[in-house]
Amino acid sequence: MKKLSFIKRSNGNHWVGDGFPVQSIFSYRDIAEQISPFLLMDYAGPASFEPTTQRRGVGQHPHRGFETVTIVYDGQVSHHDSTNAGGTIGPGEVQWMTAGSGIIHEEYHGDDYARTGGPFEMIQLWVNLPAKDKMTKPGYQGISRDQIPEVALPDEAGKVRVIAGEYAGQQGPASTFSPMNVWDVRLNAGTRTTFTLPEGHTTAIFVLHGAVKTGEVHTIRPAELAVMQREGNELVLQAQQDTVLLLLNGEPLNEPVVGHGPFVMNSWQEIDQAINDYNQGRFATA
Repeated sequence: MKKLSFIKRSNGNHWVGDGFPVQSIFSYRDIAEQISPFLLMDYAGPASFEPTTQRRGVGQHPHRGFETVTIVYDGQVSHHDSTNAGGTIGPGEVQWMTAGSGIIHEEYHGDDYARTGGPFEMIQLWVNLPAKDKMTKPGYQGISRDQIPEVALPDEAGKVRVIAGEYAGQQGPASTFSPMNVWDVRLNAGTRTTFTLPEGHTTAIFVLHGAVKTGEVHTIRPAELAVMQREGNELVLQAQQDTVLLLLNGEPLNEPVVGHGPFVMNSWQEIDQAINDYNQGRFATA
């Protein structure tokens, strides 16, 4: 059985643009080795916005060397990038962008949501690319609710929505560059669930709402990330309340992580090259 390694809490609150009030749960600056292949998690919300005719969000900014995964729980997010890809997602939907060799993108509240306002909650996750794929062609996956398989857990314990990877024979729609599971999990209060996961892989759970125990001892509460030891292949969760959590599981890359803001590579030389390429206008265009 997998045991808890540590609990990670927010590094602090800040705004990303004027549309995303986020808690920085982790980044490549603090637990890069322990959380590989994942690099960063920003948790936006729960918040509420008034109706507006103005665009709220963050304007054009670059990335290289990894992927951004935006998961919406409440509200609406629109994406557009320099390859002319984009789309709008709402609750239960996902945008999976591969920055690869370099992309410039922008993210705003969706127009319909901006007009009505209301509750807003989302996660943005950065997923590292293996060194051999750092300079891959940029890409974009817009994943709608009906594309995400939903699997009932045994004994009416809840359900798993498989965004990436596989659970109970159901394959998630997201295409990834290394083996990983990204699951949107809902657990019913008072239930106990065992997940079987690959030995030696990173496993972490992030609680958005409710509370769960890992094993018999440690309770994980909202806005807390439980990082598990890599030994063992069974993760046991006991739901203390009705709970919404994100389960992250992936094969560690075991490669150097060198980051500078929106660029994450394997060496400082590659970071310098990324900055130069961006300044020279060499990032992807349509």
